[in-house]
Amino acid sequence: MGQIGTTDTQMLFIDAFLQNNRLDHVTQVMGYHPQYLECFLRTQHFMLRGDGPLPYDYRHYIAMIAAGRHQCSYLINLQKQEFLLQGGDPRWLRGLDHIPQKLRDLYEINKILAHRPWLINRSHIQKLTKGKDSWSLSEVVHAIIILVHFHSLSSFVFGCGINAEIDEESGHTFRPPSLSNEPVGIGSVGVGGGESGGGGGGSDSEVPSSPSPTASDLEGGVEILMQKMKSLSERTAAETTLEEMAKRFERVECQTVEISSGGELVLVPKAEISCFIQDSGFTYQDFAKRGEVSDIPTFRVQDYSWDDHGFSLVNRLYNDVGTLLDEKFKTAYSLTYYTMGIRKHVDTTMFRRAIWNYIHCMFGIRHDDYDYGEVNQLLERDLKTYVKTVCCYPERTSKKSYHSVMRDFRHSEKVHVNLMMLEARMQAELLYALRAIMQHMT
Repeated sequence: MGQIGTTDTQMLFIDAFLQNNRLDHVTQVMGYHPQYLECFLRTQHFMLRGDGPLPYDYRHYIAMIAAGRHQCSYLINLQKQEFLLQGGDPRWLRGLDHIPQKLRDLYEINKILAHRPWLINRSHIQKLTKGKDSWSLSEVVHAIIILVHFHSLSSFVFGCGINAEIDEESGHTFRPPSLSNEPVGIGSVGVGGGESGGGGGGSDSEVPSSPSPTASDLEGGVEILMQKMKSLSERTAAETTLEEMAKRFERVECQTVEISSGGELVLVPKAEISCFIQDSGFTYQDFAKRGEVSDIPTFRVQDYSWDDHGFSLVNRLYNDVGTLLDEKFKTAYSLTYYTMGIRKHVDTTMFRRAIWNYIHCMFGIRHDDYDYGEVNQLLERDLKTYVKTVCCYPERTSKKSYHSVMRDFRHSEKVHVNLMMLEARMQAELLYALRAIMQHMT
């Protein structure tokens, strides 16, 4: 699925350093996949530093409160520095009680989108766009894109165990797990390093790394997955009723409730970031437990999709960003090197689609034309648990969980899976937000 880039990556690293005067660990880990990294850097640069309706200090402060929902001190500290470089008021860094009312009004949708995006509706948009400290619709869209970007980026930071740079407290230099594309299981700082990443993870020695799998282990795990994909692809094209397809979605949705990801306990935010967080007890709740189905029905992509609806709405209210997001979504979803572990010439489409659609399922989004039976066939329970933790409770992701799943995948392939989690989660949040904006406009 994934591999380390070389010359292309180095050129992107140079560009990133010249733009930011630093080469952060997120960029270095994404460097495994230069095609994606190029899209990511271009999009992030545009939303934070390009043309747009929001002042530059607002952009970085919004990024901070977004990362705060998952207690991601790594991203908060990076954005603090950018906020000050853009002339931001240092008093705002004392916390949410010291910022303009206009910014405080944004916090409700920040909280909802981060944990239960299906709760957002037109009334939330109306509250922002009316009154003394009102937002324009273009400002709302810009703010929402920054929010969902940093919610999802927090998932990537914790999912890959990314720690702070050497110039930050508890920081490390980056050491890639291998320059020769070794199999997983090699202790590292930057990929799977630290107990929980996010800027304050423990040392490498706190949780022992899983033993490196042998060649036979690698082949065995991949072989089983490849056999399942082959079997699914060879099924006869027997007509499956719409009712049966719906039942398979509901089955996966209900099984997700049974998967524990440690989300029952609420982590107390560290003192230095708690001032950017309100209502820390508001966390992800399984969509299947949302209450009356009639009040919050399943989000059907056939009724409102990114391609047919979201893309054009975003581009209309915030020029060009829709094109950048679209390229980033598609690159993460379709990226492949036709490898899986030590095997080559592998069509990974089915596995990638199962990961993407499973994440959407956790957020109540259903693709009517997809057979959700494939999710249970291709994704082991441990992998589902890891995906749910990274997407819904990323601050609870541990080094042990990173090393215990996809043991036969290379580090670069695990990074690729985390990129898909980042983008699928971001698209899910964005779909709910954009639908609410559309409802407000009509």
